[in-house]
Amino acid sequence: MAGRSTSRRRKHRLKSEINVVPYIDVMLVLLIIFMATAPLLNLGVDVDLPQSSAQSIQVDVEPAIVSVDAEGALSLTIDGTRSATTRDEVVQRVQAFVAAHPKAPVYVAGDGKASYQTVYDVLSLLQTQAHVPRAGLMSMPSGASAK
Repeated sequence: MAGRSTSRRRKHRLKSEINVVPYIDVMLVLLIIFMATAPLLNLGVDVDLPQSSAQSIQVDVEPAIVSVDAEGALSLTIDGTRSATTRDEVVQRVQAFVAAHPKAPVYVAGDGKASYQTVYDVLSLLQTQAHVPRAGLMSMPSGASAK
């Protein structure tokens, strides 16, 4: 009887190997699904842009720049010359600049710590009293340093 018990143990011994065939089957099915759906995914949009023969804007004269510092003081830069001015002087000098150069823009450069109301008042002053047809706000890209 001792021989019988040892033969049973050998017959019913458990296997310690992992059956990877089902994992391979699942992987192949997923591969086929991804290969079939990848060409159907269209992430871009085709856009037919209009054609133009317009040239880039050429400015013969540098723009006038009205700067507003953190305390609200004004300075005016015309032809590379910067000078501190009052509101009345800004209106007079910008009117003369616009009369001499009607197509030249006038920009308002406000300090980041300046009051938004102050910058807005200067922009409004240029448009209403100095009669500037092209007044805009200057900005600097993030990461760029001021000159």
